[in-house]
Amino acid sequence: MDSAATTIALPLALGIIMFGLGLSLTVDDFRRVRRHPRAVVIALACQLLLLPLVCLGLVIVLDLPPLLGIGMLLLAASPGGTSANLFSHLFHGDVALNVTLTAINSVIAIFSLPIITNLAIAYYDREDSVSLQLGKVVEVFAVVLVPVLLGMLVRSRREAFAARMDKPVRIGSAVILAVLVIGIMVDQSDKIGDYIADVGLATALFCVISLVVGYVVPKALGITESQAIASSMEIGVHNGTLAIYVAVEVLEVTEISVPAAVYSVFMFVLAGAWGYLLSRRGSLVAT
Repeated sequence: MDSAATTIALPLALGIIMFGLGLSLTVDDFRRVRRHPRAVVIALACQLLLLPLVCLGLVIVLDLPPLLGIGMLLLAASPGGTSANLFSHLFHGDVALNVTLTAINSVIAIFSLPIITNLAIAYYDREDSVSLQLGKVVEVFAVVLVPVLLGMLVRSRREAFAARMDKPVRIGSAVILAVLVIGIMVDQSDKIGDYIADVGLATALFCVISLVVGYVVPKALGITESQAIASSMEIGVHNGTLAIYVAVEVLEVTEISVPAAVYSVFMFVLAGAWGYLLSRRGSLVAT
């Protein structure tokens, strides 16, 4: 993508999305961890430990090219996206738990995302051409957390305004992500057919596995149905915009952003279908 455009537009787009996330958060969302510690710990363990390992397994089994493999693991390291809360609400999940997980995950990702991404770069022995250095980590920290904190500040002082902005910001976030995906597809148009052939199956499988693991593991460990649905959506709906930003603006390799772009197309369809199945299952159990 055009460097001058993305240098301004991409950080601005991510900033708007993270500001919108901040508008939905309060300090109590972080304190809520003490009320539901088990559900939070199980979901975070799936997100931070289990899913990167699953993703690495997919990358190895499907023998992805190095840059696409790095992109897959960058995607796996990205926290849940703002759409996770919407899907959870639609399919009767514990939205309060979603908000808490998103809040905690967004902070933890500042540290976990660089670690997992650098391990992926080292695995492919690409340190000479791709690197996520300390200065760049600080840049990601600023672009992610500063808008969130500003959004929280606005909500604490103008709660009615934050409530009015909730729906427009969610719609705007989806539009921004769509524009980014289209931009990547256009930029890589000469190779997009090969990329989809290479990474389409991997991203679809990763999305499905993330959604299923996010539900089945918490359920098996005794978490309630609504909390398991929230966990499933949080783990299965990754922040593709953040992954695209890190790939294009931090790592400065557009090809690494392709898995996040392709995943973002599949994500809405697969998360919607999975939520529908869970709702049908819940209805059948209730009857």
